[in-house]
Amino acid sequence: MSVKIGENIDLGNFPLLLAPMEDVSDPPFRYVCKKNGVDMMYTEFISSEGLIRDAAKSRQKLDIFEYERPIGIQIFGSEIDHMRQAAEISAQAGPDLIDINYGCPVKNVACRGAGASLLQDIDKMVKMTKAVVDATDLPVTVKTRLGWDDSTKNVYEVAERLQDIGIKALSIHGRTRAQMYKGEADWSMIRDVKRNPRIQIPIFGNGDIDSVEKAAAWRQEYEVDGIMIGRAAIGYPWIFREVKHFFETGERLEGPTIAERVDVCRTHLTKSIEWKGPKTGIFEMRRHYANYFKGIPNFKEYRMQLVSLQSVEEINEVLADIEHNFISEVI
Repeated sequence: MSVKIGENIDLGNFPLLLAPMEDVSDPPFRYVCKKNGVDMMYTEFISSEGLIRDAAKSRQKLDIFEYERPIGIQIFGSEIDHMRQAAEISAQAGPDLIDINYGCPVKNVACRGAGASLLQDIDKMVKMTKAVVDATDLPVTVKTRLGWDDSTKNVYEVAERLQDIGIKALSIHGRTRAQMYKGEADWSMIRDVKRNPRIQIPIFGNGDIDSVEKAAAWRQEYEVDGIMIGRAAIGYPWIFREVKHFFETGERLEGPTIAERVDVCRTHLTKSIEWKGPKTGIFEMRRHYANYFKGIPNFKEYRMQLVSLQSVEEINEVLADIEHNFISEVI
């Protein structure tokens, strides 16, 4: 049975979603993930305060492209009225949905009353969500965590109350805010939310999916409507095509060749420069090289070159060198 968000977003029978990640899931990264089969994506999370103040960085994050659809714009904030305004501004950019971040655990978000902080005040979370739902005709979805800490795991209440005021899907990261990204994600509570007979909206599981086998096993074990993959896709967008292939055939797809790694890395770089300009595009790409070539022997020397070069021509020469020198390596 097809998974639907609202009336119009049909994601097929078991969608793979790209988690919104700050400083990662920008349009260049989303492009290479889309090429590898991801079913739905989100922007990096965008500050409601930044949107209202018309901050250039926040506005730029609203950039979305037709080939990315369906795509959601994710917003976060601590003031209810500002979140309402941010939803109106975001809707004008033409996304397929608006997503609210109630999951970000980092200090400068959660300690300012936004992100996962709202897990400490469910009444405020409900009011904020209702303000966003009322501000737009687009479907509104939410991403959150199990709770603030081990003594306040309140995702059951969150799921019911947010569904009651009109959200159309819920993504749950299987950790509390206190856990940050440490320890193992606990998906058993995500399964319990899904099994709740009151819950009718799609429930997506997030946290620790880093292999084809885990995706397949957890699909069965935890009964979610789809899975959201984040960190495992950084430098490895092929995870989406590999998981899909495994679901369809039961067989593991061969990993990318060195030539493919170089090709996708080069595409990512090109898109980065197109979107941000040469200086920023080259600089921001530096965080991705080590991930694209993880496992290549003696890669450190190449990495040192890639993160120091200023021109795209020189970077492409190093990438061509990598392809030439490691073409026979299996990693």
